[in-house]
Amino acid sequence: MKRFFKFIFKLLLGLFLFSILLVVIYKWVPVPFTNLMLIRYFENPEEDIRHDWVPMEEISDNLKMAVIASEDQNFPNHNGFDYEAIQKAMEDNKKGKRVRGASTISQQTAKNAFLWPQRSWFRKGLEVYFTFLIELFWSK
Repeated sequence: MKRFFKFIFKLLLGLFLFSILLVVIYKWVPVPFTNLMLIRYFENPEEDIRHDWVPMEEISDNLKMAVIASEDQNFPNHNGFDYEAIQKAMEDNKKGKRVRGASTISQQTAKNAFLWPQRSWFRKGLEVYFTFLIELFWSK
């Protein structure tokens, strides 16, 4: 039994360290593919998984601002979590209104780069963890 727990501990420690390493590497290296891309490939294997990374310097500042304005107006001001939007979404969802999220660009990046699209508390918990790492190691 002791060997089993030792194995589990080493496995969890390895996954923890690997996740940090991935986030740090992706600070400088473009993400080669995401789990979402892999899922979409298996849904439709005839489609190619292709994308061309473009350096930020080659993207128009107006386009950058448009993305931020459409997805997360508070992006420059928060630490990865928009607590006001989360509170509002929770209130709306409790009232039975259309279920809506309050994910920031950092949270969406965590989900798309490291996780999967399914809605679950487990995935959301991992999203919080990866969002924290992204905010810690990456620049805005």
